[in-house]
Amino acid sequence: MKSVIVYESMFGNTDHIAHEIAHGLAHSGNHTMVADVREVGPTDLAGSDLVVVGAPTHAFSLSRPSTREDAVRQGADPSHAAFGVREWLVTLDAAFPVKAARPQVAVFDTRVEKVRRLPGSAAKRAAKVLRAHGFEVVDRPTSFYVADVQGPTVPGEFDRAHAWGTRLFELVQRQRDRDAS
Repeated sequence: MKSVIVYESMFGNTDHIAHEIAHGLAHSGNHTMVADVREVGPTDLAGSDLVVVGAPTHAFSLSRPSTREDAVRQGADPSHAAFGVREWLVTLDAAFPVKAARPQVAVFDTRVEKVRRLPGSAAKRAAKVLRAHGFEVVDRPTSFYVADVQGPTVPGEFDRAHAWGTRLFELVQRQRDRDAS
């Protein structure tokens, strides 16, 4: 099985979670590639069984150029501001023109712990966009928590991310086994 994890990260928190998810997938015998959204293209996704998409929650949704610029004003690397998951999602139709050949997808986000119960998240928005474009989302959108805008990641979230990666492998493998029978 081949998985690709595509993430957007302004302060490094989503990046760290993406790599922990990858460890959970790889632990299960899966070939996993982890890529920053600014560096992944359609050829990187070719032949994948699972694409995991992760982004930080900005203003209760996926980031926009204006919210990324706000993150830069708070200390994020300016090179991360030009392009994010919101813009990348619209490129997927070109990467997978045949709907039957599309991989399954899963989505996650990072968000500040103090707004844990507020509505809206980058993962929920990404799942909605992906479903509208004909992708099957294999698990509910999942949030991982950081202590504050710049982090750090809340204790226990790396373990949770690793376990979620293992769960994703099991969900996709189960579906592959059903399709084969």
